[in-house]
Amino acid sequence: MSKLQFRLFGKFVASDGHDTLKGLEATKDQELLSYLLIHRNQHHSREALAGLLWSENSTERSKKYLRQAIWHLQNVLEPISSSGEKIVLVEHDWLRLNPANRPWCDVAEFEEAFGRAEGIAGNRLDEDVAQRLKQAVGLYGGDLLAGWYCDWILFERERLQNKYLIMLDKLLQYSSEHREYEAGQNYGETILRHDPAQERAHRQLMHLYYAAGDRTAALRQYDRCASALKDELGVAPERRTTSLYEKIKTGQMADSEPMESNLSSGFHEAASQPDIIRHLKVVHRLLGAVQRRIQRDINAFEASKPKRKIID
Repeated sequence: MSKLQFRLFGKFVASDGHDTLKGLEATKDQELLSYLLIHRNQHHSREALAGLLWSENSTERSKKYLRQAIWHLQNVLEPISSSGEKIVLVEHDWLRLNPANRPWCDVAEFEEAFGRAEGIAGNRLDEDVAQRLKQAVGLYGGDLLAGWYCDWILFERERLQNKYLIMLDKLLQYSSEHREYEAGQNYGETILRHDPAQERAHRQLMHLYYAAGDRTAALRQYDRCASALKDELGVAPERRTTSLYEKIKTGQMADSEPMESNLSSGFHEAASQPDIIRHLKVVHRLLGAVQRRIQRDINAFEASKPKRKIID
């Protein structure tokens, strides 16, 4: 295992385990390395990478820039490798990270923890998996590669943020199951900072506040929910949210009433109207990114075509 460490959540940070790594100041070097770290289990076509990262250039020039970026990475990373093995394996037409000498990366740790908990409801997590999730959400120091707006980064940012919200949701449920009400409230509030109109999180917080004996806070949470839904999506709370509010308000809610189970993904059979609107907006953003990429490819292709001579 390499002693190199890379943090991609928030601002790009590279270190040799102690000090900031020198020589990776170029944005395209960082972007190439980030792409390899995120897609760490794949082989990558050199031609495809060149077209992805230097799409505004001709094929010949983009391949040249890729060769230069690979050379920069090798010169910076190889001398620091503790085992002497290469970190980036390069062949004539493909490259990948060396699986036997992979650097530490926060995204890899984050996704490994997500994989261990995938398909398990929060109230069924064992202590070890829950602890791994707590450590993983602690790694999420901000959205992926903050300040970068390449199409592929926007897509990965959305994907990883969705995993983050699912993990928080599981930990919220776990906290409720183990009567760790303050921790659960913190997880719920974190979800709402990223997605203020997440109606499910509002309902979970109503449950938590009521279970912790704070009926006033539970009722206030409903008001926050209604306001956020109106501002963000232009809709009113669902019937089940209003029903929960009425139960709390009239004191008819049983202490043993279970909280909603975890969602394994954004869409499910009983998707609510706000959920559907929210995810359609995500799809709309991603389609916009794809359209922009296709238009750039068209422009680059047209610019590279030889111009016909006009004969008088």
